[in-house]
Amino acid sequence: MVFSTAHDMFLLAQVGNPTPEAPPLSGEILQMVRYVTWFSILSGVAGITVAGGKFAWEKWNGTSFTSPKMIAGGMIGGVVATSAGTIMNTLIS
Repeated sequence: MVFSTAHDMFLLAQVGNPTPEAPPLSGEILQMVRYVTWFSILSGVAGITVAGGKFAWEKWNGTSFTSPKMIAGGMIGGVVATSAGTIMNTLIS
């Protein structure tokens, strides 16, 4: 009888597997993240375009070259911005 009562007590104490549910405001936060991603990609493309124009201007005028650093920085920033999701998934998992 004691074993039967203990067995019933352990069966009642188990918790089922809950179904996942999205937290409040998760849709709006994901939309904001998408906007930030697009903004970072577009600003990177604009930065590389401006640096390319500056590079051509410096070459045409024969002045010292400072724009290759801008191009390299824009490319590194673009790689980091586009791989941020993968980096975060790796760190969280």
